[in-house]
Amino acid sequence: MRLRSRTASRYSWIDFAFSVVGVCTFLLDWGSDLWLAKEFYCRGDLFWFGVLVGLMVLSSVVVQMFSWFWFQYDRELPGFSEQTPGAGSVFCGDRAKLFCMLHVLQLGFLCRHVSAIRQGFRVWWRKEAGSEYAVYLTHDLSMLRLIETFCESAPQLVLMVYVMLRTNRARTVHVAASVASVAWMVVDYHRSLRSFLPDKAEQRWGSSIVYFLWNLLLIGPRVAALALFSSVLPGFIAFHFLLLWPALVLWAWRQDTGFMDSAGGEWLYRATVGLIWYFSWFNVAEGRTLGRSLVYHTFVTADVAVLLATWWSYRDPVQTAAYGAALLLALPLCYLLGLLLKTLYYCRFHPTLPPDRDPHDLPDSDVASRALPIQDGAPAAPLLNQRMACHAAHFYTDRRHARARGLGGATCEVGGAIG
Repeated sequence: MRLRSRTASRYSWIDFAFSVVGVCTFLLDWGSDLWLAKEFYCRGDLFWFGVLVGLMVLSSVVVQMFSWFWFQYDRELPGFSEQTPGAGSVFCGDRAKLFCMLHVLQLGFLCRHVSAIRQGFRVWWRKEAGSEYAVYLTHDLSMLRLIETFCESAPQLVLMVYVMLRTNRARTVHVAASVASVAWMVVDYHRSLRSFLPDKAEQRWGSSIVYFLWNLLLIGPRVAALALFSSVLPGFIAFHFLLLWPALVLWAWRQDTGFMDSAGGEWLYRATVGLIWYFSWFNVAEGRTLGRSLVYHTFVTADVAVLLATWWSYRDPVQTAAYGAALLLALPLCYLLGLLLKTLYYCRFHPTLPPDRDPHDLPDSDVASRALPIQDGAPAAPLLNQRMACHAAHFYTDRRHARARGLGGATCEVGGAIG
C-alpha cells in the first residue's frame, strides 16, 4: 500500500494527552483485573478465577500478535526506517528477535505505548521532527486498544454483570462505568478515523457525543442480555458463543477481507472481527454497508429477544421481582433508541467523501498502492498509517458511486470501521 501526503500530519497536545491517558488506563485496567482475579481466588471461586485469567491471557496474546504482525509488515516497507526518527531506541530498529521476545513476554503493546509517548513528547514539547511517525503510532494504538476492548473488557463486563446478578451485590456504578469505557474506546477509534478527513477542522463535539451515545445504547443492552441469559443457564453461554462466532467469522471471510499482509494475519483479523461482531457491528469491507448493517442488527435484535425471553422463562420470580419487569422493558427500548441515534448520526453527522473528488484537495492522505514510494535522489513521501487510512477510506467514501476506490478516488484494497 503506497501512502502519500501533500502536507505533514499534525501532532497536537490532544494526541499526546490521549497517548498518556491510554497507557495509564492500560496499566489501571490490568491492575484492576489482577485485583478482581485475586478476589475470586481468595473467595474460592476458582472457576471464575480461571475464566477471568483466561480472558486476560487471550486478550493479551491477540493484541501482541497484531502488534507483531504490523511490526513485520512495516519493516518490509521501503523507506520506513528512514521516516521513523528514534524508532531504533524503542522499536529496536532491525533487531526483530529482541522485539519478538518483548511480544512473547506480552510487553509489545506496552512498548508501543511508551514509544508513542516518547515520540509525542519530542514532537509536541521539544518541537522536534517526526510528527508523521508520532501520528502513525497513535493510529495503530487506537486500533489495538479497540481490539483489546472487545477481546477482554466486553467479555469481562458480561462476567461482571453475571456475578452481580448471582451474588445480589449492587455494582451498578461500576458496571455503568465499564460500559461507558467500552463505548468510549469506540469513539476514540472513530476519532482516529476522522483525523484522515481533509475537513477535520469542521468536526464538532456533537458528532462524537451522538456516536458515543448510540454505541453505549447498543452495546449496553447486548451485554446485559448475555449476562441475564448466563445467570439462568450458565453452562449455555459458551455454547451460544461457539454457535455464533464461527458463523460470524465465515461472514467476514465471505466479505473478502484483506486487511493484513499475510494469510495467517488475515485469519487472525477475521477471527477478531467475529468476536467484535458478537458485541457490536464492525464494518470490514466496502460495498453495501447499509445492507450488511441491517442484516446484522436484525439478527442481533432477534438474538437479544431470544436471550431475554429465555431469561424471563427460567428466572427466579422472587429474586427478580424488584427489577425483572423493568429490565425486560428497558433493555429493548434502549436498544431501539440506540438504533434511532445511529440512524440520526448517519443522516446528520456522518461525513461522506465523493469518490471522484480531486486528490489535490486532500491535504492529509492520498491512498494508492501498497508500498512507500522511494526514488533515487528524491526524498521519501511523508509517512502515513496505511491501515487506518484504508479504514477511513472505506468508512467515509460515498459507496453509492464507488466500488474499489479510497479517499480522493485512489485505490484502497482493504479496511474496516466501527459504524
